[in-house]
Amino acid sequence: MHSARDDADEDPFDAGSGRGRGILRQPMAVWATAGASVVAFMGIGLVDPILPSIAGGLNASPSQVSLLFTSYFLITAVAMLVTGYVSSRIGGRRTLLVGLALVVVFAALSGTATSVDQLVGFRAGWGLGNALFVSTALAVIVGAAHPVGPRGADGKQASGSATAILLYESALGLGMACGPLLGAVLGDMKWRYPFFGTAVLMAVGFLAISVFLREQPVPARKTGLLDPLRALGHGGLASAAASAFFYNYAFFTVLAFTPFVLDMSPYRSGAVFFAWGALLAVFSVLVAPRLQERYGSLRVLAASLVLMGADLVVLGYGDHTTAVVCTIASGAFIGVNNTVYTELALGVSDTPRPVASAGYNFVRWFAAAAAPYLAPKIEEWSDPHTPFVVAAAAALVGAGIVAARRSALTLRAEELEPAHATRDGVGVFAEQPPRPAPAAE
Repeated sequence: MHSARDDADEDPFDAGSGRGRGILRQPMAVWATAGASVVAFMGIGLVDPILPSIAGGLNASPSQVSLLFTSYFLITAVAMLVTGYVSSRIGGRRTLLVGLALVVVFAALSGTATSVDQLVGFRAGWGLGNALFVSTALAVIVGAAHPVGPRGADGKQASGSATAILLYESALGLGMACGPLLGAVLGDMKWRYPFFGTAVLMAVGFLAISVFLREQPVPARKTGLLDPLRALGHGGLASAAASAFFYNYAFFTVLAFTPFVLDMSPYRSGAVFFAWGALLAVFSVLVAPRLQERYGSLRVLAASLVLMGADLVVLGYGDHTTAVVCTIASGAFIGVNNTVYTELALGVSDTPRPVASAGYNFVRWFAAAAAPYLAPKIEEWSDPHTPFVVAAAAALVGAGIVAARRSALTLRAEELEPAHATRDGVGVFAEQPPRPAPAAE
């Protein structure tokens, strides 16, 4: 006799077609979009190991080179207001292709830059393309992915959105892990080569999506430019976005400022951030859902933010070996946080998920733009330790918002969360009728 326990124990990667589709049994459209997503996320950490090399090659200071992140994420944040507007009018496939085309062009141009100002400008154009692609990719995967897992007692199967978020988080983790590695391998030869390499990979992604992804129906309701801002009028979504803002400041202090503190060769720095990204991927996809199931999403998030803050303080005041270990360890906390924040953004309000996600990302990416610029400035004004103390304080503020706004974050999220998706093994907010929340939180 088949039991609920059997469902919970079944591996979503191996589920047979007779009792549901395994996550690996997906159409080529899903794999094409997920593969391009890996490369898109690689672009975020690509420059990490070569930041000192870029600074040397263009005679720029650390604070000037950090603008590569600031321009990228500032444009990404603002673009979040227009991505839904564009995709709801021209369709998901065309939006993905436009985004990929922009990335190919501006990544290639980045490799030809002769000044840091040029490179910062080209990274801004890259950020626009990445915003169009990344914000649309999850919705496209949701539409194309097959459900995973067996049918429940009510005859209903777990939504394809459960599979989509698992695939999306996997792509994010893999991209964040491989980006620094690619940057190190190519950047060790010349700092320009990682940009050309990314352009080639994204061109391959463009061709794959052109061939394998059919155009999805344009939504009946068009998204307005101000809809993401209106979505933030919901207390739960606003609270999630505010907490994520402070968390992202801490996150991108690690990503953009730590390479200057470690002061290692591209290969060594790439190895450190590859290990960091690998932990991020493992904790995002495998560990976070199990912690959520056992302790509840909000407890896990608050605890992870506090531990991340402690890790950053030790990173800032420790010796070089300690800084390396703490940098790698931060990937575990970042992986857990990314998963929980994504779920909160998608499920804490009644707002359509693409709109809610756009509003949430609009807020949090501003912190990703601020941290790379402010951290080197804070060091110039004080000492190398203070940027990490500020980042740790930001993580604690994020945890404080989670604790203070617990009721707003719990009310809707716990109603929509399908009992931590026992059928597919990862906590998501699936498109299915609300179920009772677990007894313990």
